[in-house]
Amino acid sequence: MKGIVFLVLTNLASLGVLLWVLHDVELAEVWKEIKGMHWGWVGLAAFSDIMVYVLQGWRWSILLRPISDIPMIRSVRAIYVGLYANEVLPFRSGEIIRCYLQSRWGHLPFSVVLSSIAIERIFDGIWLVLYLALVVQFVDLPRSIRDGGFALILLVGLLAGALGFIIAFQKRAKELAAHWKWGDKARIFIEDLQAMGGSRSFYQSWLASLPHLLSMTIPIYCVLRAYGFSDFTLWDAAVINVIVRLGTVVPGAPGNLGVYQGLIVLSLVFFGIDENVAKRFSLIVWCIVTLPLLFAGLIALSVTGFKLRELQASASTADEKGHV
Repeated sequence: MKGIVFLVLTNLASLGVLLWVLHDVELAEVWKEIKGMHWGWVGLAAFSDIMVYVLQGWRWSILLRPISDIPMIRSVRAIYVGLYANEVLPFRSGEIIRCYLQSRWGHLPFSVVLSSIAIERIFDGIWLVLYLALVVQFVDLPRSIRDGGFALILLVGLLAGALGFIIAFQKRAKELAAHWKWGDKARIFIEDLQAMGGSRSFYQSWLASLPHLLSMTIPIYCVLRAYGFSDFTLWDAAVINVIVRLGTVVPGAPGNLGVYQGLIVLSLVFFGIDENVAKRFSLIVWCIVTLPLLFAGLIALSVTGFKLRELQASASTADEKGHV
């Protein structure tokens, strides 16, 4: 019931933001702007958006290297199936689905792969916090964004501290976990973390998270140039990327529909762009960064030979049982 309530509330909030963005937007004007865009920049945006997740697959294979030598192409394929699922299913179900595929293909314990996703999120959070700390030195971000950033800094700091404690003091961590309600699952996570965290590839994976995060700026910059915002620099695109990443930390509607557009509008208005222009641009940029992922994800899904609903059911079962 809690899950259903959360799903309804997040989707209603996303729908509300989307309706606000669509208000007073003339679709004929949007289409006119699309036809007038520089398609070389659009193509570069689509390509760079695809490469973002190739880098993520490279990082994932590095992280799992102490457990198994996973080919990068397999990690990328699992990620793209997961991305496709995230665009059409609620609760970011694609994260569990990509874990299931990686576990099935590589004959890995499901818990290990699931733990690697948690580690990835902590890595992303650490770099995003450092990224944010750099941005605020040069840009006076809106108060709501700064407050959200401070909350993220606190959360990531706690998670990073817990991660370091578990790696350094595994035995003590297991003793503490034994007193928790979810002690058994915590113990499994600690063991999985120790298996990955005690190797050089763990730190290599953390370093690989930086180019993954930075690469997310490039598609935004390319679409800005394609649209005609020639005054925007790569640094400005980085600021927009920070705002979008902070705003999409909490799960929303599939594909972040509504929330993504709202964050883009907030970012452009911050840079002095007219609100109506920003609303039209938010619809265009969402399409440009989403459609290539849908296309690539659909191809990756067809290669697996599964139907999406079958994968979702199998992944949910594996998540409940802790194995494939």
